Amino acid sequence: MITLVTGGARSGKSRYAQDQALASGQPPVYVATAKIWDEDFAARIRRHQSERGPSWTNYEEELYVSRLPLAGHTVVIDCVTLWLTNFFTLHDYDIDKALASLQAEIDALRELPGHFLIVTNELGMGLHAETAVGRKFTDLQGWANQYIARIADTVVLMVSGIPVVIKKRDL
Repeated sequence: MITLVTGGARSGKSRYAQDQALASGQPPVYVATAKIWDEDFAARIRRHQSERGPSWTNYEEELYVSRLPLAGHTVVIDCVTLWLTNFFTLHDYDIDKALASLQAEIDALRELPGHFLIVTNELGMGLHAETAVGRKFTDLQGWANQYIARIADTVVLMVSGIPVVIKKRDL
């Protein structure tokens, strides 16, 4: 099962996904897709890890999330934007290759038993990117979000900390 949790920056996406994972009654798993760019970002990651606490199994994987031992678990994948950035840079800013790589990973996860809560950002609701690569990435993010939303069982839009269910497939 896939739940896509989307929204703007600081809308409560990660907190909501983590709360849902904890409410499942299963030991929760957290997959961080971020590449550590600098010490400030590393400190932010350490803070998030300590907030989650010892009940979580934590993995860090920048690209091939589907290769982790996730089958049968409730898993928070945080986040598509950073994961997609890793594919975008890996493929030298080629939108088609980056999107295909992410779609292949999502398709592989979809084949696994478990509940995958996938966190993403709605970049298209913000300011227009100033650079050509920024505009390319905004397009890429939008297409990736559309793909995941289309196959997801549930899609939740977070607005100011409030979850708004915009898609719910009967299971």
